[in-house]
Formats: sequence, structure tokens, C-alpha cells
Amino acid sequence: MVRRTLVEIPRRQFLAAGGLTVAAACLAPRGLFAQEDDLPEHAFKVAATAKLTVQSLRRNISVLLGPGGNIAVLTGPDGKLLVDAEIVTARPNVSAALASINADPIKQLINTHWHFDHTGGNEWLHQAGASILAHGNTRKHLSKDTRVEGWKHTFPAAPAGALPSTVFEEDHTLHVNGATLALRHYSPAHTDSDISVHFVEADVFHTGDTFWNRNYPFIDYSTGGSIDGTIRAAETNLAKVTDKMIVIPGHGDVGAKADLKLFHDVMVDLREKVAALKKQGRSLAEVIADKPGARTDDEWGNGFMTPALFLEWVYQGV
Repeated sequence: MVRRTLVEIPRRQFLAAGGLTVAAACLAPRGLFAQEDDLPEHAFKVAATAKLTVQSLRRNISVLLGPGGNIAVLTGPDGKLLVDAEIVTARPNVSAALASINADPIKQLINTHWHFDHTGGNEWLHQAGASILAHGNTRKHLSKDTRVEGWKHTFPAAPAGALPSTVFEEDHTLHVNGATLALRHYSPAHTDSDISVHFVEADVFHTGDTFWNRNYPFIDYSTGGSIDGTIRAAETNLAKVTDKMIVIPGHGDVGAKADLKLFHDVMVDLREKVAALKKQGRSLAEVIADKPGARTDDEWGNGFMTPALFLEWVYQGV
């Protein structure tokens, strides 16, 4: 049985340009880390020029893979529905990618959580015709100045058109373009606002940032995230996903159940190793030097988060 808790909300203000922040540290190739003192401006530049890949999945569902969060696109007579909105400076490339799929107008947008690389395009997509749906905590964080200590950045409140007009608290179901979309909120995971979107008939599952495919994830402790919550969400995803399901991660290539299992196992392994070292009295610097993620660092630490940065998030939570 689907539980619906919907609230219609007047629109307020969003982070727009100011929202492209140090979150860049979890978005693009390691080049971003070369300029950690200027990550916001560097993130704008990366997103403005980075190419997007359009990948067809099943039925009328595609995915846009780019510098920010992966965007799922459902087309049909009801117009385009998007899951996530990329970085605001990616707008020209997102627009071109959407147009390359077909000429359907943009009608609906779902945010998987509040971070700028998934909500940066909210305002312009709303102006293009999209209503915005998200968990209540996404609206809460976008509605006010929100500090993310992990990025050493305070996000300003959002412009009116960028805020979700409809929110839910637990589960919600949509029927769009002949498809059933089942939305589910996680207990606090990498934030307290994470949701998943299951395209039921096509068996395509968008996890948002509860799954990063072969990339170390960012964990936002400032807005409810934790390493333990990340692991719990991975367990929830594993219980949901079948062998035939296509899985869209928040970041990284489209995957499957085996990729989810690998992500879960790596998170558990590193949590246990870091916890043991911390219990022995090791400092963060000593834990990093010990290289507990040596088996995966070369691949997983070469895309979004460096091994050292990820170990900092794990160390904080054990």
C-alpha cells in the first residue's frame, strides 16, 4: 500500500548561481581538486563546458550522464518528466541533450535530494514548464541558508521558482506517460532528504546519491547524512533491486545489482577498517596514511572524491 503525504507549497528562493559550491568536490573528475581554494568558480566552469552523454535505457526512459547528478528522462504524451536537474551552468548542454531525445515539452521534475548538483537546474526547468516534486527536507534545506561543513560553504536560500511546489514525507506514486513511478524516502542516508524513483513497468531504478557507481561518495553530515546511513541505504537498495533491474546511480555509469553489491561491500569494509584504526587511537592523518582502501583507491578515488576526503567522512562517523 502506497502512503501519500503531499503538501502544496508557495514558492520561495533558491541558491541558483550561488549554489554551485564546493560540492563540486564530489562532482567531476579530479581536476576539481587541483583548485580547492576556488572550488565554486571552478565547478561552474567545469559544468558549463562538460559534455553530456544521452543513453537510452528501456521503453521511453533515457539517462543524461554529465558532470553533476545523473538525470533520468521519461518521455510521452504527458511531456518530459526529469529526475534531477544537474548544475545550473550545465543548462545549455542539458537543454541540447533533452532536445536530442525528442520535442516533448518539459512538464515535471523530481529531485532525489537537495544538493546543488541535483537541484541547480530547478529554476530554469520550472520556467520551462516543470512542476517540482521532492521530499519535504529537500524543500526545507533549499528554503533557507544551509551550511555544509564538509564543503565549508553556506548555501543561500533559493529563488521562488527553484523550490519544490509539492512535497511528500514517506512514499508517493505517480502515473505519467503510461508509467508508474514509485518514490520512496530513505531514513537519513547521505543526507536526510534522499529518495529513490522506481519506474515500475520498465524496472529502472534511480537511487540518487545513495549509490555512486565505482566512486567514493560524499556524505553530508551537516544535513543528516552518515556512513552508517549510507550503508543502511545500500542495504535497502539491495533488498529492492532484482537481477534484471537497470540501476541509475547518482554519479557514475548506469549499473545493475552487482554494482550495488560492490558499493555496499566497499562501504562496509572501509567503515570497519577505519573504525578499528580509530579505536586504536589513530589520528585521521594516520588512518589516511594506512591506506585502508588500497584495493579500490585507484579506481574509486579517481573520479569524484579522493581517497583521503572519503576517509575523512568515514572517520567522522565512526
